[in-house]
Amino acid sequence: MFTPRGTPSSGRRQAPRTGGRKSVSAAQPGLLFSPRRSAVTARSTPTRVQGHAALDSHHFDIQTFGSSLPVKVMEALTMADVDDQISVKVEASGWAWMVCGEQLIIWKVSQTSVAKLSVCKDLQLPSSEFAYSADLISITSSRPLDSAPIQSVSALAVSPDGSARFWPSLAHDGTYTETSLDFAGNVCNYVAAVKGGSFIVSSYRGHLLRLTPDSSGKLQQRPVQQGQGMLSGIGRRVSSLFGIRGQPADITVSTVCSLEETGCLYSLSSCGLSKWEVDENSETQVLSWSTNQIITDSITDAIWDSESNYSEIKKGVNVSYLDMQYSKAGLVVLAAAWHPGDTPCVAYFCLVTLAESIAPSPDLLTVEVTKYNPPFQSEEELQKTRVVLPEPSSPAAYLYNEELVFTCSTGAGRGGLAEEKISFSSPGDRIRGGGVCAGLPVFFSQNSGLVAVLARESASLLPETMEDSLCTSVGTPLETPPKIDSVAQEDKTKLLKQAFLQFCRHDLVGAQSMVDELFPSDGEGSAELDAVVTQIDLDLVDDYPACDPRWAESVPDEGAGFTLTSLILLHQLEDKMKAHRCLMDFLLQTGLLDRLASTMVRMSPMATRLLLCEHAEKLSAAIVLKNHHAKHPELVNTAILSALKKSNTDILTNLTPADVFFREVSQISSIFECLLDEEEKALKEHSDAARWAEVVTVNTIASLHQYEHHSFFLSASGGAGGVRTVITRQHELILRVAYPHADVELRGMLSEQLVALLDSLLSGYVAQLTSLRRAGQQERYVTLENEYTQKRSELLAPLLELGQHQWVAALAEKYCDFDILVQLCERTENQSRLQQYMVKFADQNFADFLFRWYMEKGKRGKLLSQPIATHQQLASFLQAHDHLSWLHDIHAHRTLYSQANMETRYFSKKKTLLALSKLTALASDMPEAVHHIVEQERFQLHQETLPKQLLDEKQLNPDSMPLLSPRNLINLYICDENRGANEYDFKKALDLLEYLEEDRVDLDALKREIFSKALKKDWKESYNAKSAYSARVCFVFVHTGVSLQSYLPDVKDLLQEDELESLKSKPYFEFLLRANYEHYQKAQI
Repeated sequence: MFTPRGTPSSGRRQAPRTGGRKSVSAAQPGLLFSPRRSAVTARSTPTRVQGHAALDSHHFDIQTFGSSLPVKVMEALTMADVDDQISVKVEASGWAWMVCGEQLIIWKVSQTSVAKLSVCKDLQLPSSEFAYSADLISITSSRPLDSAPIQSVSALAVSPDGSARFWPSLAHDGTYTETSLDFAGNVCNYVAAVKGGSFIVSSYRGHLLRLTPDSSGKLQQRPVQQGQGMLSGIGRRVSSLFGIRGQPADITVSTVCSLEETGCLYSLSSCGLSKWEVDENSETQVLSWSTNQIITDSITDAIWDSESNYSEIKKGVNVSYLDMQYSKAGLVVLAAAWHPGDTPCVAYFCLVTLAESIAPSPDLLTVEVTKYNPPFQSEEELQKTRVVLPEPSSPAAYLYNEELVFTCSTGAGRGGLAEEKISFSSPGDRIRGGGVCAGLPVFFSQNSGLVAVLARESASLLPETMEDSLCTSVGTPLETPPKIDSVAQEDKTKLLKQAFLQFCRHDLVGAQSMVDELFPSDGEGSAELDAVVTQIDLDLVDDYPACDPRWAESVPDEGAGFTLTSLILLHQLEDKMKAHRCLMDFLLQTGLLDRLASTMVRMSPMATRLLLCEHAEKLSAAIVLKNHHAKHPELVNTAILSALKKSNTDILTNLTPADVFFREVSQISSIFECLLDEEEKALKEHSDAARWAEVVTVNTIASLHQYEHHSFFLSASGGAGGVRTVITRQHELILRVAYPHADVELRGMLSEQLVALLDSLLSGYVAQLTSLRRAGQQERYVTLENEYTQKRSELLAPLLELGQHQWVAALAEKYCDFDILVQLCERTENQSRLQQYMVKFADQNFADFLFRWYMEKGKRGKLLSQPIATHQQLASFLQAHDHLSWLHDIHAHRTLYSQANMETRYFSKKKTLLALSKLTALASDMPEAVHHIVEQERFQLHQETLPKQLLDEKQLNPDSMPLLSPRNLINLYICDENRGANEYDFKKALDLLEYLEEDRVDLDALKREIFSKALKKDWKESYNAKSAYSARVCFVFVHTGVSLQSYLPDVKDLLQEDELESLKSKPYFEFLLRANYEHYQKAQI
């Protein structure tokens, strides 16, 4: 979501605010500011800083922060050479450090005005040919830093060229260890403390090292783990969908942000944003976003989108990333953009808030183009600017460099700061660093020390253009509010406006007091409260621009409204939106929002909260419509005239129809029906090209409001003139008149636009249904749900008939139209997609819906042909259909048996499928089907009983080993690796011969090979005629009644085997072999 200030180009051309400002100077030595908050106090004694300079600012005060600077800091500043680079960092824990040349001073900031003995350590940094920066220093402690004693605080300093010096305890500043970091010659740029008392060090080229001190204080270093997150194992092509990518060689790291309390570490580089979760001993890269192109495009759109040659400008835009901070809305990135072709060439400073997500998209971005747009000098000069966010939950932001502080907002939340530049330009003064302390933005001024920038109490949250106007409309001086006894509703409206103004000026206590007096929480009259709030918000959205002289005769009562001072229509609408947001904050924080009940709207009761939301949506729609007014002036102006005519609104000669129409925002939705009237007229009168252009334009305007604001009330309004009615009418018009006569390209465009309109309509239904899920609304909920279901089907079915399968699938999936999804899969014969839907919508019983759909359509064959994964669900469904359940049982057995026969890869899977098939057959009372399964299980038993020693030797896992053939099993049983083989192993090898096909395998040769292996094993293990394996095999055959004639090879053929070549020369070998043959053959007779 983009939120540039003003028009898309306002960030570029905003005129400077008039009125002179005095910069910080040393005009009055010794001048101290009185604090407004307890955390910000004046110094009790003068310091080497000549005094705090007086500042004439519209919205801010500059106040000294804490007590006097430590003497060592002041001495270092005094003794510093002109060329010495000085940088300071202030941490929220209350610690600060200054780097001056190769001198490091660390001290604890005292937040009281009385200077007392404070912690301050002067440390010497390792020599380096590069200049140090405060970013290369960090401290940590085993205890919370804000209360940690100095003995437990350790510090790390890293030189840019990679020399690290570590002080285990600041209490012993003379004790330190040193080590050289392995950065392959790259320059270091950031040091961050993380959990476990360790540190992360980053180089400009993206190398990250984790340094952990051991018990002796020596640093142990290792690279930070990369790509170990939940998505790290996927391939490159798939990973690109999630924004995960490998690290290129030419990476450049811009900034590193560490949140020690949450254990998160962020790195912003030239290839995107990375995040690690860091614990005591390890770190895991959980996500890596390729955000740079998205951020660059979003910034470019926010600044240059309104230019006529935007496509050319976009190619030459440069974006530099300067800093990054964490906020509750997401990561806030400070970036500067410039285009070398601009005259003059200026740098646009932007704050980009990026919400965390697996796959970043423009919808997750908030781009705020600030009004700080200095002339572009060099990228190196831009890098000197940083950002400070005092409160993670607040949009307030402070940009700073050596010369100034610029106050602004991130744009990711309501409220924020007025944009103003505060210069630190007195002789010799520079801002040397900054940070956050005590929840305040604190900066280190070379002349003034630590100073805090504070918003003045009277700075209003309202836009400047409305501040004085609201005072005028109230009519009562703020200093003397009237007593409230019994006042008319008109007066209560004015008094509540006065309380609203006090709230906007940060006087929440005074505003709450007035609200409590006007509408006591224990009093009655809620209807009056609803009426007053409704009237104030209506006055706001329908206010007259009284300062525009053309409206002078039309303003009914100068003191009744807010009297906007902006002269440009779009700015008036934006100011109304900002004021409306302030009003909602006021109602929320004063407790009035929860007390609102209902009010009469369009002749029926409506919740007052919902009416306020409706006003916000109408403001949003008005802003979008005005932005597109210039693009389609003829069509929009005609529709505006028609809308004004229908409402019998007069147009004064000195005003345009647009002036009158956009003033009354509450009636903005009346234009949609008029747009359709003009479209139907164009379709009848104009040529093909002109009428198609009219249809496309109306679609564009009608659907654009959804992108600016979630359109609940606009798309949820029905009846004559309601947007639901308008979209339904446009749907019919496109499909009936435009689509049949359009060419392929135009059909694609019309389909895309129609889908956007339907998405808006259906989302309005969903949002309205969600709002009705509460007590007392059940009947209305059921009625609306039935209407929604019917309307959804009526709108999507024609698109399905036209073959727009992709769009139909997208909408039907989003809005859970199962009937359309099933029809789509049946038309495209896509059974795999049906299975995906069963998984995706399992919690919504998609499977039951599918089975019921098959029953209703008479497709029982498909019902009983479901994959194995759905058999349990199908069985549950068929419990209510006894006439089909037995068919399912038979089919289940056959399906499982078929699946088992097709399984050729995994032994365990085939075994499981056979077992399930057998159980299903037995349960279905089909014992005849079990015979074939038992035969296969008998064969599998040979593989299941392979010796464990042999499996280990062959590195086969019983749970994952492949399905082995009979020949492979024979080889395993008789191989030399089967060192524990006995007569049963050789017997199994012979049994497996029956599973081999005689025409493909020489069974006699296999028999000789098996007996040869057995004989060889006999003589290898000291042959004994009684214990020989070959003899025992024969013994087993005899006792099991198996004919030896079918297994014993001819003795002459056996003696010819190569395997027995070495045994032929053995004494008695042939004699014993023949004797055994004769003995067992006669024994079997």
